[in-house]
Amino acid sequence: MYAKIQETAEWLKGRMPSKPETAIILGTGLGHLSEEIQTECTIPYSEIPNFPVSTVEGHSGQLIFGKLGGKDIMAMQGRFHYYEGYSMKEVTFPIRVMYELGIKTLFVSNAAGGTNPGFRIGDLMIITDQINYMPENPLRGENIPTGPRFPDMSEAYDPLLIELADKIAAEKGIKVKHGVYLATQGPTYETPSEYRMFAHWGADAVGMSTVPEVIVARHSGIRCFGISIITDLGVNGKIVKVTHENVQKAANEAQPRMAAIMREMIARS
Repeated sequence: MYAKIQETAEWLKGRMPSKPETAIILGTGLGHLSEEIQTECTIPYSEIPNFPVSTVEGHSGQLIFGKLGGKDIMAMQGRFHYYEGYSMKEVTFPIRVMYELGIKTLFVSNAAGGTNPGFRIGDLMIITDQINYMPENPLRGENIPTGPRFPDMSEAYDPLLIELADKIAAEKGIKVKHGVYLATQGPTYETPSEYRMFAHWGADAVGMSTVPEVIVARHSGIRCFGISIITDLGVNGKIVKVTHENVQKAANEAQPRMAAIMREMIARS
């Protein structure tokens, strides 16, 4: 696996227009943030050696290199999910490649179901911690020599980046929530009983991504910042049938506020 990671990184190094230290993962319904990027180079996943290909509607499936907030960045427009049939090693393969390319800070975004009764559809939740409820840890197996065998996860999400996000949100008059994100394997949305269980465990929002990527990023020493857009509610009395189309619609409506925060964070960090 490590040889494939290095092979992919070398292939990309020959095509990258710059050497960014910041990467962004654009999740469900959030691909429009790419419109904020001054694009210099776009590479479809299908052309990248050893890269998986995104199969989910709303995930374009390409790497973007350019500028955001005046800084060089790379962005994944579309991510990979365990429920698509990929192994955890494949899901997190791009994060391993990012490390080899010199990425030092990772911004992640996702759509999530809110389990906190104080949340509303369209809220932005800054992720302060996470719960891994997936059936496998992406670090299972031989340790890749980018980090320790038993990495610390006491600060999965960087406190200074969270502080910066709060400051920027206040300056721009954007309301944000804080909360814990729990990841399931999907692809089913949660039952009312599962929502109640996750809330009891301390989760404020539930989704099907992000956690494996952050685990591998932290193993590699990459700082992480994450935002969830609350696209549906798993709260008693507010639970309705959920469709992927509704999730995308809610995410699209909220993404300009998320984009404003991320753009300014990248400019200042």
